[in-house]
Amino acid sequence: MGQTEDEPTVGQLVANASRDLSNLVRSEIELAKAELKSTAVAAGTGAGLFGGAVFLALLAVILLSIAAAYGLTALGLHPALSFLIIAVFYLLIAVALILIGRRQLGKAKGPQRAIETSKESVEALKAIGKGD
Repeated sequence: MGQTEDEPTVGQLVANASRDLSNLVRSEIELAKAELKSTAVAAGTGAGLFGGAVFLALLAVILLSIAAAYGLTALGLHPALSFLIIAVFYLLIAVALILIGRRQLGKAKGPQRAIETSKESVEALKAIGKGD
């Protein structure tokens, strides 16, 4: 079976496939960049608004804490004791959150399946490269 001038050689086919694959990857990267740029402004605005809401909520917690301390004072407690009770209340909440957070961090193992499949892929590629 002779090769005619119109038929590409194996080397040309490999070069064309490599070029096409590079173009495909480059195009996918450009598409991802375009999508990220179009949503970055919306994400930034949303994050800014969320940050503002968190700040205002924190101010509300502070003001409500002061109001609660003055409420305890109005019930007859000494002002220092009222503020101390509120502070201890928040410290108890903080300790509970720390304990829960530490327990949750202990459960975090990382992407075990992704790591395992990545190792398997590397081993498979090494085997192909060796010609096994």
